[in-house]
Amino acid sequence: MRYRRLGTSGLRVSEIALGAMTFGDAAALADARQIYEVYRAAGGNFVDTANVYTGGASEQIVGELVAGHRDAMVIATKYTCSEAVGDVNAGGNHRKNMMVAVEASLRRLKTDYIDMYWLHVWDQLTPVDEVMRAFDDLVRQGKVLYVGMSDAPAWWCAQASTLAELRGWARLAAVQFEYSLLERSVEHELVPMATTLGLGMVAWAPLAGGVLSGKYHAGQGTGGRYERGPDRAARAGDRVDRIVRALGEVAGELGRPAAQVALAWLRHRAPSVIPICGARRAAQLADSLASLELALTAEQRATLDDASALAPGFPQSMYDRARIIKLVYAGMRDQLDA
Repeated sequence: MRYRRLGTSGLRVSEIALGAMTFGDAAALADARQIYEVYRAAGGNFVDTANVYTGGASEQIVGELVAGHRDAMVIATKYTCSEAVGDVNAGGNHRKNMMVAVEASLRRLKTDYIDMYWLHVWDQLTPVDEVMRAFDDLVRQGKVLYVGMSDAPAWWCAQASTLAELRGWARLAAVQFEYSLLERSVEHELVPMATTLGLGMVAWAPLAGGVLSGKYHAGQGTGGRYERGPDRAARAGDRVDRIVRALGEVAGELGRPAAQVALAWLRHRAPSVIPICGARRAAQLADSLASLELALTAEQRATLDDASALAPGFPQSMYDRARIIKLVYAGMRDQLDA
């Protein structure tokens, strides 16, 4: 296991994060402990959970697992979501929910501080200055060390980052979003934003809910139909078939499972991305960690890039047009060292 700075912060995290979403559900305490021990033995130090995962049981289990070596681990959890019904303030990005949620997470995790506190999902209502000022309060109180945004639009994250820097508040350390060979739309806005602002990038669903392991693929000539699986995996179409075939081709060349190839592709994106790998059994996690040993050739990466490529959206789609290039650069683009 190697380690990376989380964005431009000084925090050092392992190159794969352990996802604890299944802890307390598919992975009870005994199973979760085995999964965690495999991760720790490999050198992992970055555990990702949330206040709503398995009704709070995930945080409780994580708290038990890190007991005795808490300070050696980087614990990330999230606020925003709530399973409560009938309380209009039970969920959302606002200060009230943040303050209530962080105290509950600290109790469940049995810790005095949270290393990385994520806004879980943009609520489209709360002003960005309210969020960033409240984050700053938690950092100044020592309850939270670093903050980040998950599942929020690039323009809003950029506004939050700029505002915090201008006001001298706690700055964003990272953003989290869905990213995989199947889901590359984040490359249009979120990835360039994070790169420009020096934010770390953490990817959930790196195997697209199992699609990239090949286990839902029904074979050739199916028009992209998949056997029943998780909602996120129930995606069909020629592009999906093309990606799964390319994965199979590269996996065959390497003699490794398709899932390992998909993780290796994501880990070697530039700039660097930290995938979150969850598991229901220790053997599943060990298989994912084996991707750390996998090196893809330039040709193999190109095969996967080409199979998964998305057409650029506006305004990126206009920047390579010959007329635009001529108008913007006075016909001298090829002579300009940018």
